[in-house]
Amino acid sequence: MSLLHAARRLSELRGLRGLRGLRGLRPGELAKLRPKSAARLVNGLRGRLIVTFTLVAVASAALVATIGYQLVKQNLIERTERAAVSDVRHTLEQISLPIGALWPGELPPSAEEINELREQLGGPDREVIVQYGDTTYVGDTIRLPDVPNELRGQAIRRMAMQREYIDGRMWLIIGTQVQRTMRDGSVQPTGMSVFVFVSLTEEERLLDDLRSALAQAGAITLLIALSVALFSARRVLLPVRRLLGAARALGAGKLDTRLPVHGQDELAQLTATFNETASALEETVADLRNLEAISRRFVADVSHELRTPLTAMTAVTDMLLDEAERLPPEPAEAVRIVVREVRRLRVLVEDLIEASRLDAGTATLNLEPVNVADTVLDSLEVRGWEDKVRINISEGLSFSLDPRRFDVIVANLVGNALKHGGPPVVLTARGTANGLEVKVRDHGKGIPPAALPHVFDRFFKAGKDRTRSQGSGLGLSIARANAKLHGGTISVRPQNPGTLFTVWLPHP
Repeated sequence: MSLLHAARRLSELRGLRGLRGLRGLRPGELAKLRPKSAARLVNGLRGRLIVTFTLVAVASAALVATIGYQLVKQNLIERTERAAVSDVRHTLEQISLPIGALWPGELPPSAEEINELREQLGGPDREVIVQYGDTTYVGDTIRLPDVPNELRGQAIRRMAMQREYIDGRMWLIIGTQVQRTMRDGSVQPTGMSVFVFVSLTEEERLLDDLRSALAQAGAITLLIALSVALFSARRVLLPVRRLLGAARALGAGKLDTRLPVHGQDELAQLTATFNETASALEETVADLRNLEAISRRFVADVSHELRTPLTAMTAVTDMLLDEAERLPPEPAEAVRIVVREVRRLRVLVEDLIEASRLDAGTATLNLEPVNVADTVLDSLEVRGWEDKVRINISEGLSFSLDPRRFDVIVANLVGNALKHGGPPVVLTARGTANGLEVKVRDHGKGIPPAALPHVFDRFFKAGKDRTRSQGSGLGLSIARANAKLHGGTISVRPQNPGTLFTVWLPHP
């Protein structure tokens, strides 16, 4: 019997019941087993690869664009500054006005001459301020206060320049003091200060256009990077998705699932390892199935072989029981023990035969409409339990079921309640929209909470006081198997006091 128990345990392994009619899984079938949740893919390895690849591409593009923009900006501004400074210096070197220390016969420059100098230094997008003596000659929009104080100080000693925003426009300010070469060859300051304002509006426009072009290029780069990332992630993760689909198929019982091995990289090695593991698992499960079939056949054969001698032994022990009253006390007690154990062995053999039929899938279901109340009452009367059970069933309740298997369910549940529970034992049945519901409750001390998950296991007995009971330990397991044969279930719940078993059978 322990061999049957072990085989039964092995048969409940996940996927073992679905191993009949196995077929190989082709790549097209693998695609059907991919996860249905898009969010799971986005948040998984594929999403991380796409995000990482895109971030690296965008960061690289942004870095290149920033460096390029700064280089262009620096070169453009520096070229404009050099050109402006060169032009101002060349113009001042050509000056011929009698300024500074006048030579004999020279007259101070007039306002027209200084304005003419301003015109020479000026030009398109330029403004010129000339300060000579106590007079300041300004342009149309620029005034002397627009010249930074720091630049004024530097312009006294040398030609200086500075960029400054004035009224929202960028200007390059070039400031210097005009000097004159005397007749003796010395260079003397003249007291004339010149400030040339060169507009950088055109350069700013060019830089704005460059920024817009770089932004558009960045957007295009982002789209290209995202497309490449999606394509690359798909190509890289294709073997992983196939492995995932194959693993799901393997878990669903398709143990002949194999994958093609391409290349010699790590994923190819992983695929080869998966194939080897699947092959080993298929062989192991095949061995377990053979072991289960052998053990089931062994138990069935033994049970059938025991039935004939048990029938003879039962007849003999019944005769001995009739004579036990006339025997001395000790032989009479021995006869009663033998009779009790023979009966217990007969019940165990019958339960084993029934269990082997259920395991082998040869058990059949013969449905017919019956009166539930009459069927339950007949089951109790046959066993002499009609006075020990309180029945609460409507007289007109009719349902289509297998009477013999329903009798097994009722007998096992009620017998379990009478043997191990406490009175009163109540049996209730009612029809619902979904099927038939039967409840059996006792009012005893109940089943220990730790034993509740195992009450339907074969050969399980809750508590030490039940280890030598007359039951075989198969009754509840057989009852549940008969309920499943109807497409129903049996559940158990603790009550205060007692235990409640609920049987649900669906409409056929």
